[in-house]
Amino acid sequence: MNAHSAALWLLEQEARALIARLGRVKPFALIAPMVMAASVPQAAQAAMENHLILGRRKLRIMIDEFIGWVRSPKGRNASPPEAQAKLVFLRLRFNAVLSQFHIFADVLTQRSEHEMGVWIAGLDDFAADALALPGGYYQMPAVVCYVDRGHGGAIRRARTRLPGGDPSPVAIIRIPHERMIGSGIASSLVHETGHEASHLLGLLGPLRKVLGLRQRTAGAASVWGYWERWISEIMADFWGVSKVGVASTLGLMSLVSLPRAFVFRIDTQDPHPTPWIRVKLSCAMGQVLYPHPQWAALASLWELLYPKDGLEEKQKATLAALEAGIPEFVQLVVNFRPASLRGKSLKGVMPLAERHPMRLAAYYRDWAASPAKMRTAAPSLVFAVIGQAKADGKISPEAESKLLADLLSYWAMRSALDTSAICGTQPRARLAQPPTLAVKPTMTLQ
Repeated sequence: MNAHSAALWLLEQEARALIARLGRVKPFALIAPMVMAASVPQAAQAAMENHLILGRRKLRIMIDEFIGWVRSPKGRNASPPEAQAKLVFLRLRFNAVLSQFHIFADVLTQRSEHEMGVWIAGLDDFAADALALPGGYYQMPAVVCYVDRGHGGAIRRARTRLPGGDPSPVAIIRIPHERMIGSGIASSLVHETGHEASHLLGLLGPLRKVLGLRQRTAGAASVWGYWERWISEIMADFWGVSKVGVASTLGLMSLVSLPRAFVFRIDTQDPHPTPWIRVKLSCAMGQVLYPHPQWAALASLWELLYPKDGLEEKQKATLAALEAGIPEFVQLVVNFRPASLRGKSLKGVMPLAERHPMRLAAYYRDWAASPAKMRTAAPSLVFAVIGQAKADGKISPEAESKLLADLLSYWAMRSALDTSAICGTQPRARLAQPPTLAVKPTMTLQ
C-alpha cells in the first residue's frame, strides 16, 4: 500500500469509527432513569428525542456518503488534504451532535436525583404557567428546567441556535442551585420566561426604536440611551413583577446584593441595568401595576442597605438622572402597545386585579384556613401569594421552603398522572418506520 492509499484507508477507518461511536449515543428514553413524577413534559421529551434522532440520522448518512466517496474512483484519485478536509468537517458535525446531546442531558439526568428530580419537574409546570399569556398572542413552546451552580438564571430560548446551527426544539431554563427552595425561585424563573415572552411578542425591536428616537430628541445628555441598552433585561424584570408581584422584587434584591462596587457600577456594555437602579425600576414597575405602599418601603430599604454616600460626584449625577427618569420610562413600558397584542397595552394583558398585594394577602389568609385550595391555583399565582406573605412577615423561611417543596412535588405528580391518564386511553401501537431522509449535506461529498 503506497502512502496515498494508506492515507485514504486511515481516513475511512476514522469515518467508520465515528459511526461506531455515534451508535453508542442512545435515546434518553433508554438511558435516563427517573421516577414518573420527575419526567419532563411529554411534548418536550418528544421534541428533544426527535431532534437528536434526526441529527444522528443525518450525520450517519453524511458519513456513509463520505465512505462511499473514498471508495469511489473519484475519491481514490483525490488528494489526501482534500479527503482530510471532508473528514474534519464530519468530525466537527459529530462534536456538534454530542454537544446538543449534553445540553439536553443537563435537563434530563438531574431527574434521577432523589427529591431534586421531582422538584425540577414541578418547576417545568411553573415555567409553563409563567410563560402563558391568555388571549392567543403567541404559540407556546415546550419549556423545561434544570438546576446548576452559578449566580442567577439563564435561558436558551426555543428556536435559537444550538451548537452546529440547528434550532432548539424547546426552551431550556437554568435555575441557580442557591435558590432551591424558596420564593426566590420565582424571581429567577419568571425573569427567564420574560425573555422568551419578549421574543414571542416581538417587543424589543419596536421598543428600541422608540427609545432611540427619545434619545435623539432629548440629546446626548439624556438617559434614554441607557434604557435602550438595558431594555432586554428590563422587560424580563417587568414580566417577573407582572406575574409574581413582590416576589420578583425581593428575589432581585437578593440576587444583586453584591459588594458596593458592583451594585453602583454603571456599564453601558452590560445588558443588565446598574443593580442599584434595577431594584428601583422593579419597585417603580410594581407601584404602577399594583399601587401599594410596600413598593416605596422596599425602595427606601434598598437605599438604606446601599446609601450613595462616598460615590464620586459624576457617578452620583448619573444615578440621580437615571432615578429621575424612571417614572416617565416606566409609563412608556407599561403602556406600550406592540402589534402582537392587537391594540392592547402590556399593562392591559397582565393579571392586575389578581396580583394586587391586598388580593394576594387575602388569598393567603383563605389558603391558610383551607390549604387544599392552594393546590388548585396556578403555580405563578401561588408563588405570588407566598412572596407577598413573605414580604408581609406572615411566613417564616423554614415554612416557606417546606411549603414550596411540597407544592413542587404535587405539581410534578399531578402532571405525571394526568399524562398517564391521557396515554392510558390510547391503544398501544408500534411506531411506524421513520421515512428515509433525503439529506443535502452542508458540504458536498462527491
